[in-house]
Order: sequence, then structure tokens, then C-alpha cells
Amino acid sequence: MLIKRREFLQVGSLATASMMLPKFLKAFEKKPFGFVPDDNKVVVVLQLSGGNDGLNTVIPFKNDIYYKSRPKIGIKQDKVVSLTDEAALHPALTGFKALYDDGSLGILNSVGYPNPDRSHFRSMDIWQTGTPSTEVLQTGWIGRYLDAQCNGCGKPTQAMEMDDVLSLALKGDNEKGIAVKDPGRLYNTSHEKYFKDLLGNHSQTGHDDQPVDYLYKTMAETLSSADYIFQQSKLHPTSATYPATQLGNNLKTIASLIFSDINTKVYYVSLGSFDTHVNQEAQQQRLFTEMNDAVAAFVKDLKANNRFNDTLLFTFSEFGRRVSQNASGGTDHGTANNMFLIGGGLKQKGLINTLPDLTNLDEGDLKYKIDFKDMYATVLHNWLQADDKKILGASYDYLNFI
Repeated sequence: MLIKRREFLQVGSLATASMMLPKFLKAFEKKPFGFVPDDNKVVVVLQLSGGNDGLNTVIPFKNDIYYKSRPKIGIKQDKVVSLTDEAALHPALTGFKALYDDGSLGILNSVGYPNPDRSHFRSMDIWQTGTPSTEVLQTGWIGRYLDAQCNGCGKPTQAMEMDDVLSLALKGDNEKGIAVKDPGRLYNTSHEKYFKDLLGNHSQTGHDDQPVDYLYKTMAETLSSADYIFQQSKLHPTSATYPATQLGNNLKTIASLIFSDINTKVYYVSLGSFDTHVNQEAQQQRLFTEMNDAVAAFVKDLKANNRFNDTLLFTFSEFGRRVSQNASGGTDHGTANNMFLIGGGLKQKGLINTLPDLTNLDEGDLKYKIDFKDMYATVLHNWLQADDKKILGASYDYLNFI
């Protein structure tokens, strides 16, 4: 059967939606609802795209240097949500304050890496690959986790991104996560008559290196996997109410999948853009409101279904912002930043380390105190029971939050 260029592009589009689904999707065994294996801990990565301003997130509201550096955009003391005598949260993060109070929130300050890069694209690549800034890789730290864990193992694992395109973080040499914003939509798209007929009429040549055969093979895997994911997502859909936002919908989907027996280990979701060169106050308020409300609903749902203790959610952004405001009511690209850690299994809670030192800057930027790869190594080793040294290609220090 000859394939026209337009049909080739359509098949390619569907294949891209699956982003080369892992071959192991059918390998899971059915288990009773509520049964949680010892190794069924879940990680949810929340990427704050664009470079979130950490100083207006976790606020040193008793520090005069903070207000002198930010006379217009510094958040006033009577507006902050205080945590300690020195530290406070952005006014929109009331739900995070509740998590702090009940011991479900940890905060890492001054997280970054040596020789920081202030380019969105390069710095995001560094975070997503989990490599030093001097190295360039085409695989992500989660993708290499899949490579390591699923190479001949009898109990496969999987990573899923709530998006239409797969991020570098989830791409390995041999295994890749799946990018799917809505299991139902992927299912409906894959079951359109056009694709069914196209697949049914195709006869493979037997050479996977042929572009057309490769696309058809990927499409066949997509059709099968879309069925599986959709059916799993319907097993125990959450009945909880979530905000009608993109992040709210994404976390609701993740919750339903966690409550099923799909056994996905890593979920990846993004919120942005936090690139607040101009009018930072309004932009950050809007994004933090969306994050606060969605995460609060997600945590409440996990607790109600006894899955909070084996779920770890953490946030990151590719860099922070400069200490001083700019002339446009915003902040420019900086370096070190803070990270939120949320879960019922935290061993360290609250402010895990000290606030950034505003008296000791690097040309107007915060100095990093914690290498983000230490954080990755800790998650891989202590939470996912994986070989962090093999995955990250080096030895890093384990932190004590889990």
C-alpha cells in the first residue's frame, strides 16, 4: 500500500503523541484496589517553566536588603503568609502554608549547580538531563531511570508526562516515557476510523529502518497502549473536586491513575510561564493561585485514598531570578532557587536549610548551596530504590528529606 505525504504526516502526528510508548505496558498484573506493593512509591515532578522568582516565593520578609533590592515588587510584610520569624510564603500559597503546618511540606533553599547558565533552553536541558553544565546529553534523568530499571526486569516501570509532547527529561536511550494530556482523548484519537483502516491495510516490509514501517509499528503500539491506559484510568477515577484549570485537570488525571493499578512510577507536569521580566506581581499571583489550589486538591485526594504517604511531589524551575528588581516591574534571569517537597513520607519538614544569604552574592545573583543533582540522587536512591550513580553518571551526596 502506498502512503501519501499527507497520510504520512497524520500517522507521524499520532506516533508523536505516543512518543514511542514503552513496550512493557501490557506486563502489569491485576491487583485488588487498595493494594499497594512495598515498591510502589510514586514521584510527581512539577516543573515551574520560565524561571520562577524564588525570593518572592519563599520570602525573607524581615530582611532589609530584600526590600531595598525590590522597592516596588517586594511583598509587604502585612501581605505575606508567615512560616517563621524570618521566612514567609507568597500570599497566594495559603494551601502550602497548611501543608507546612501539618508537616507535609519541606523547603530546600539555594538549589542550583556550578557554573550556572541563564539561558532558558540550556538551563532547562541541564536540569532535565541531570548533568553538569559542562556536559551535553540527549537523554534525560528519568529516561535513564527507565533504561536502568527496565533492562530485563520482570516488573517493569513507566513514566508519564501530562502533555502532548515528551520532554527531554523522560527520554532514555532505550526506553521513553509517554506524553499524554488526556487518556480519553488519546483513546478517541487512536480509534478514529481513518487510523484503524490505515493500520489494517498496511503490510510491513519487515524492515524497521524503513520510515513508513517504523511509523506504522509505532502507531500499532500506540493503539494498543492507548486502550490500556484509558481502561486503567477508568478503574478508580477520583470523585474529588479539582479546580477547572490545566494543572487542576492534570493532577486529577494523575490521581485517578495513581488510584488504579497502572503502577506508573513517575508523573511529570508543567506550569508556566514564570518568565516575569515585566509585571511580575500579577503573573506570579495568577500562576501561584493555580498551583496552590490544584496541589491542595491533589493532596486532599491522596490523603482520602491512603496514597499520600507513598507519593512524593516536588517542584523545580530552571533558574531563579536576580535579587534586584528591573525597571519594568519584574526580575531578570538569575541562578539559585528554592524547591518545594510535598508528601506524607518526608523525614525532614519545614525549612530544611537556611534562607539565601543576601549579603553574599555572585554579581547580583544568589549563590547555590545545594546541587540539584544531590536532590535527584536522593529521590532515585531513597525513594525509587534505583542505582543513582549509574543513572546520573557520578556520585552525589544524599540529602535527608526522605
